[in-house]
Amino acid sequence: MNKQTSALSGDNTSGVGRGGGVGWLERISLRCCAWSERWIPDAYVFAVLGVIVVAIAAIALGSPVTQTAKAFGDGFWSLIPFTMQMCFIIIGGYVVASSPPAARLIDRLAAVPRTGRGAACWVSAISMLFSLLHWGLSMILGSLLVRALARREDLDMDLRAAAAAAYLGMGSVWAMGLSSSAAQLQANPASMPPALVQITGVIPFTETIFLWQSIALTAILIAVTLLIAWLTTPQGENAQTARRLGIVADAPSIESTVKATRPGEWLEHSPLLNVLIAALGAAWLVQEFATKGAALAISSLNTYNFLFVMLGLLLCWRPRVFLDAVSKSVSGVSGVLIQFPFYGGIAAILTSAVGSDGQSIAHHLSTFFAQAATRETFPVVMGIYSAVLGFFVPSGGGKWIIEAPYVMQAANELKVHLGWAVQVYNAAEALPNLINPFWMLPLLGILKLRARDVIGFTMIQFIVHVPVVLLLLWAFGLTLDYKPPVMP
Repeated sequence: MNKQTSALSGDNTSGVGRGGGVGWLERISLRCCAWSERWIPDAYVFAVLGVIVVAIAAIALGSPVTQTAKAFGDGFWSLIPFTMQMCFIIIGGYVVASSPPAARLIDRLAAVPRTGRGAACWVSAISMLFSLLHWGLSMILGSLLVRALARREDLDMDLRAAAAAAYLGMGSVWAMGLSSSAAQLQANPASMPPALVQITGVIPFTETIFLWQSIALTAILIAVTLLIAWLTTPQGENAQTARRLGIVADAPSIESTVKATRPGEWLEHSPLLNVLIAALGAAWLVQEFATKGAALAISSLNTYNFLFVMLGLLLCWRPRVFLDAVSKSVSGVSGVLIQFPFYGGIAAILTSAVGSDGQSIAHHLSTFFAQAATRETFPVVMGIYSAVLGFFVPSGGGKWIIEAPYVMQAANELKVHLGWAVQVYNAAEALPNLINPFWMLPLLGILKLRARDVIGFTMIQFIVHVPVVLLLLWAFGLTLDYKPPVMP
């Protein structure tokens, strides 16, 4: 890694900066990343600081310390179902993406591109399309695809640009798809804090990700992202390939090489159990989709995760392969497990700790939003706020729990379409992912890169995406009318 780091430290004159029209933007991006790596702490620190800030704010507004502490403690475990659901999104996506059939699919996909620039765009397209289905699957599948492409000796593919491309699903459109934490939460009242249910009611997918405005916005973002990926990928001598960076992009070991030597191990290596459980699960899924319809069935996080766990069982074929994949995926859920309870505590303080005027912090914030924005400008104001907060709280679901009580109350007061308010959040929430390395960690580990190697390219996407997203959110918002909350 020392060779690679020195090659990309900013003194490099053989990379994108020479003869490329975007060299100065990349240098600025690398400096921003170096600053964030030096000064920005772990996301857990921001979750804890959030608790302290809202607790101090509640006490300053006149809420007794005992009441504030009670709200924090009562809310701490309120998101346990949602926390586990988010963990299983990561686990299910990893297991499916690292299964043997997925490895064979990846090899076929890696054979398609003919140029390094085409490879980066191909990875971008795969990453974004799969992110609409499952953001965890998108990132792991994209990372493994980049590794497969890097093994091709006939392809001068810049590994940094390709890594950035694998991340573009998470940094552009993932929250507009089926695994959107906010849309999933709003469609599942059992996973929502009770106070939020009273504000928003239940908002089905037909009023969020399946709106034609949402689909159109997503299509435009995909086209813009692919164009930027094409224009910013270095070519020829400027391309920093895996070989030039001294990185060995060997094929990951997915199949279990351990053979059963004892009777007790036979079932671990036999597909019998996996097939029987997958068949039982498939029977349940058929009934679920038949009775509820596809849109309603897939909007349930439990059904969504169940589908991917069963698919992972079947694709891994043998219990030992499945268990090995699950074991490797678990490290990626540690941040969710420890941070989400603190987000639950923050949400409870925001909505339950009442000041001397009889109002909560959420009420004061919603009043501010209602005064600072109009019905027409609400998408822009909320979009900017959500994007800024997202850099410090890099969790789509956890951050929505914090924001939703007051931004959705403001949407009610301003008569903004509640489903579109969720989509405003979704589109804006993805923006800081382009410059915040938190969610890059699984990808960087697979590709043996550092965040500063990738953010030079994602920063350019960020610079273009911000005005485009805000403009589209405002324009499409004008076409929607307010609908009162629908209570469960």
